[in-house]
This record gives sequence, structure tokens and C-alpha cells, in this order.
Amino acid sequence: MTPEPRWGATPAHLRAVVGGLLLAAIAVVAQRPDLAVMAAPLLAAAAIGGLRRPSAPPRAELRVDAATMVEGQATTVHVTVDDLTSGELPDGVVAAAVTGDPWVQFDPRGAARAVPVQQPSTDVAVVMRAVRWGRHEVRADAVRVTSPGGAFRISLIPTPIVVTALPLADTFAAADALPRPAGLVGLHRSRRHGEGTELAEVRPFRTGDRLRRINWPVSSRTGTLHVTAAWSDRDTEVVLLLDTEHDLGISGGVDGRASSLDVAVRAAAAIAEHYLIAGDRVALTDIGQRVRTVPVGSGRQHLRRVLDVLVASAPGAIRSEEVRRLGHIRAGSLVVALSPLLGGAGLAQIAQLVRHRHAVVVIDTLPAHAVEEAEPWRALAWRVRLLERSVEIDRLAGLGVPVVPWRGRGTLDDVLRVLSRVAVAPRLIR
Repeated sequence: MTPEPRWGATPAHLRAVVGGLLLAAIAVVAQRPDLAVMAAPLLAAAAIGGLRRPSAPPRAELRVDAATMVEGQATTVHVTVDDLTSGELPDGVVAAAVTGDPWVQFDPRGAARAVPVQQPSTDVAVVMRAVRWGRHEVRADAVRVTSPGGAFRISLIPTPIVVTALPLADTFAAADALPRPAGLVGLHRSRRHGEGTELAEVRPFRTGDRLRRINWPVSSRTGTLHVTAAWSDRDTEVVLLLDTEHDLGISGGVDGRASSLDVAVRAAAAIAEHYLIAGDRVALTDIGQRVRTVPVGSGRQHLRRVLDVLVASAPGAIRSEEVRRLGHIRAGSLVVALSPLLGGAGLAQIAQLVRHRHAVVVIDTLPAHAVEEAEPWRALAWRVRLLERSVEIDRLAGLGVPVVPWRGRGTLDDVLRVLSRVAVAPRLIR
């Protein structure tokens, strides 16, 4: 149990008491009036400080204006000291030093400020900026309240708080083409006629057609009833497969270079935002099982659930060497795997999805600087591993799995068009 903080004398107050008494004693013994004159102000200051000693300890609280933000954004951290007894600290000072993990920056840089006491509550504000996605702990290791004259001081330790920095979604847009759109609420054109907004054809009226679909200009010109047919607006399931087995490269935060996990998390956030806004359904699963699986869902609230899970991503060894069966993936879903393609578990999982006839696209998240800045004695090892990696990518291409680097907007355009054409192509029946 943490002991209750108490007011204690400062070194300056102790020096004034001891020095004043010592000078006074010497003045009396040695009959030195000059030393008595020197001791008088020290004893007076000590007496005034002692008489104005606060009675009860105050209470310190740590809070932020926004507990959730996007990486790169700034907020204000407040250290609030309450329960300052009225009249006891008219000239006191509150000093606070705020700290956090390496991905949190403060302004001023030292994150330490001192302000005069304001009754009955004093607030010390420091600007904070999260430079990388994740959950960051912010704490005040030293909050000190000093009484008037600097005679007494108390140290308070408020409860730390956690600030969530959501990944900054890269600019992303994809072609309006999906391999097997299914459903009735999305914005993608299906291959079937139905209730939609995009014109398919004008054809003769058939039994079962709705009267509001009758095209009266064509019907009056031809003398027979014609209707306007449209393509049905369809949606699909997009499954984001996150490979957190390795984090390669050095992360510089939102202002610097991106590691492989940075690329994967930000790309997943951008893809999820794009398709959820389009009305599609999105799911998220982690090959390494480091974060919980997000089931299929839609809407902006589901996007927040996906982002909340992404901020907990962390590299780590795969818990089990066995390939998991991702049973929540529906037939015909589009699987977007985000992987540096350097771990066996990720490649095995992708191969299993292909065997179950899912449309799979792999986004290569390996950053170039991870290889370029390798130490000389590691360069040969990297060269051998990259050769093995190129062979594995060729094997994926042989299985019909396209591998593309992340480029933001338009990354998936070409592969989605190819997959859409393949999905509608006639199949050879043996």
C-alpha cells in the first residue's frame, strides 16, 4: 500500500533553521553582535515558513483533452492539483514533469513546468504529440507543491493514463471491381440484374417486372412495353490478414521511415476505411494471434473496432506452427494479406486460403531500408534470404496469388481488375 504523502521541510528551510540557530548560539557565546544580526533574517524566514506550513496534503490528477487521436496529432496533458486549502498557499508553486514512452513528444521538450498556486485548484498544462500508432502511457513522475517561501514541499504521484494513437490511414482508393461481389448493400456493380442505380439494358417487358421500371419513351416508340434493367448494387467481404511475426526495419514514427509493421498497420487501416465507407463488410485476423480477431462487420463503428485492434499489434513469434483454419471467411471473400513474406507461417496460411478457392492478394510490406542499411556482415545473409523470398513469391504467383508493394492510392487496381475478369471467365469442365 502506498503511504500517504506528507509535507516535509525543504533543504533551504533546514539550512535557515540550522544556520540561524548556529549563528545565534555563536553570537551569544562569543558576544558577537554582528553574528546576531546575520542570524536574525534566517530565523525570521524560518519562523514565517514554519507558521505557514500547510495542514493537509493536496491531490494530483493527470488527464488529457483527447484520450484518442490519430498518430501525428497533438493534445494537451493537464496535471491538476486540487484540495489546496484556501489561504495556506497564497504564494506557493506547483511544478510538474510529464514523461512518456519514446513515441510521445512534449512541448516544452523537457515536459517540466512550474506555475504559481491558484486557489483552490492549480493546472499545469503540457502539449503532447503521439508520433506513432499504439497505446502510450503518460505519467507524471514528479509533481511537487511548495509552500510560500520554499519552506515545505510535498511530492505527489498521480495515476498514469493511457493515450491511444490510431494509425494514420494512407491515401487509398481502389478500382470499383471485386472478384465475387455478394450481398445487396454495397456500391460495387454485380454481374446480375436487380435493384440498382447503374443502367444495364432496355429490354421487352416480362412477367414479374415492376411497373415503375417501364421505359415509356421506348414503349411508345415501339408499340410494346419495355423496361429499364439495372445492375444490382452488391457488397462483398474483405478480410484483412495481418502478419505480425516480424517487424523489419526501423520505425521513425509518422515523421520518419516506416517499418514493415508500420506499413501493414497503416495499409490495413486505409483499406478498411475505404471498403467500409463503400458499404462493404470487413474482417481482420492476425496470423500470429497477437491481437484478437475482428469478425465481419460494416459501418463506421466497425471501422473504429478495427482501428482499436490494430493499435495493439506487436511483433512476436507464432504461437503454434500448425496452420489455423480461418473458419469465419466466407466463400468468395477477398482476402488481402499484409506480410513481409519472410515467415513460414504467413506463406502457409496464404497457401491454405488459395486451396480453399479464396481470392487472395498479398501486399508486400518489406521496407527497402531494412535491406539497404544492413551491416556488412549481415548483407550476405540478407542476400541469401531475399533469393529464397523471390522463389516463394514465384510460387505464390504460380498459385495465382498476386504480390504487390504498397503504394497507397491505386495499389490494388490492376490486380482487382484481373481477379474480376478471372472470376467471370468460363471454366473448363473435364
